[in-house]
Amino acid sequence: MTANFRNRTLYHGDNLEFLRGINSETVDLVATDPPFNKGKDFHATPDSLAAGAKFHDRWSWEDDVEGEWIDQIKTDWPAVQEVIDAANHTWGEDMGAFLCYMGVRLLEMHRLLKPTGSLWLHCDDTAGAYLVMMVDAIFGRRNRRGIVTWQRASGRAKGSQHDARTIGRDTDTLLVYGKSDDAIFNGIYRKLTDEELQEKFPLLDSRGWYNTDVPLFRQPSMGPRPNLCYTYNGVTNPHPSGWRVSRERLAEMDERGEIIWREGKRPLRKSYAADYKGQPIGNLWVDVPNLTGGSESTGYPTQKPIDLYRRIILASSNPDDIVLDPFCGCATTLIAAEQERRQWVGIDLWDEALTVVQDRVEKECANLFGGSIVYSESPPKRTDDGMFAAPPLKTKKKGVVRQPEPGRVLPREEMIALLLERQKGKCAGCDRGYDDPRIWEIDHRIPRSEGGVNHHDNRCLLCPPCNRIKSNTLTLTGLRNYNLKNGLMA
Repeated sequence: MTANFRNRTLYHGDNLEFLRGINSETVDLVATDPPFNKGKDFHATPDSLAAGAKFHDRWSWEDDVEGEWIDQIKTDWPAVQEVIDAANHTWGEDMGAFLCYMGVRLLEMHRLLKPTGSLWLHCDDTAGAYLVMMVDAIFGRRNRRGIVTWQRASGRAKGSQHDARTIGRDTDTLLVYGKSDDAIFNGIYRKLTDEELQEKFPLLDSRGWYNTDVPLFRQPSMGPRPNLCYTYNGVTNPHPSGWRVSRERLAEMDERGEIIWREGKRPLRKSYAADYKGQPIGNLWVDVPNLTGGSESTGYPTQKPIDLYRRIILASSNPDDIVLDPFCGCATTLIAAEQERRQWVGIDLWDEALTVVQDRVEKECANLFGGSIVYSESPPKRTDDGMFAAPPLKTKKKGVVRQPEPGRVLPREEMIALLLERQKGKCAGCDRGYDDPRIWEIDHRIPRSEGGVNHHDNRCLLCPPCNRIKSNTLTLTGLRNYNLKNGLMA
């Protein structure tokens, strides 16, 4: 799919509308640091570059979510709705509202990622557990690549003069998901210093510095591999597990002079510093310090270090790939992408975002930047099929549902009237008949998450009292607050 935006584009406004304007499968990596639902407001320091930077991190079901939208998301993505319901029951409606806000955006992020694309979602333990379930539901549990713990502080709770009632928060979490099995992953490595390299590779030949620490034989605990059990150059593997490489690869290494043959002893394999990517890093990151002031700091209330996002970008994208940050804030992801020679697009509500991006580019990418920044307050226009990943947000007073044609909407009352006529006033689930249209619920025969499509002929009406469905091709989603006694919605 062709991207309908230019490199180095910064969009200003609510990211949902801009996400919905981006063509499907045009982004290689989404790396973002959204709100955490901490239940408080954040403000920058008055004397900082980001003076005036502020955002709320508190959520309300009444103010931020409308019931008709959640009814629709329940139809298209029932697993996402179940996570929201669980949060409402176990935490409270503020968490449910936050997950509604994040859920509709995550659905769009999933849509616009290429099959080789990945999502890196920054969070902490406030909503992290619910976000894991939600992203599992959208991306698929099997596409989870890992959960990274980043140590952003050290021993904050130690030495307290007061009795602590909770454990100090010294870490953040990064949720890592691929769009598919083909998602790019280049590995995560820490580059060694010159002193560390000298110590690790102390030997020298005509090709360069090397060591002989890499074994040629498999350990017994690795289990036998019959296809790796063979004799080469008069040497047979000393146990049933076999060699670590195939005969063909061993011959290639031998031809390049990478094997040291020793009479009566195991051969040694040379490992060269020039081929060394770095020290492999797992899911515990303790080597990237958080910002404590300094030249990199802009004063933005939740700014993260560039090195953190450079590592993410190197791991899950290649040069010239497109990186998107829908919550770009003070542009750390964008600067990291520029430094690693990736294309980028950012979205944020903050009025000073453009100024900060321009200043940081001039300061931190002066030798790399090769073009102007495109600033826009209007979403890009779709040139693909135009379908959304989830229905648009709808208010209770002006409730609408989408027609199959991209971008068109039909008032809920007209949709119900149309379906009542088609179904002759009977529930598609239990054949009951009702005259009052206020009790009817619009539902898909098959959720889109399971292969269904949005089309009038693929919709039906189900009454709330119906506790079973006649056909397994139907999905029951009754009205949330149905009052059986009065026969009306509460």
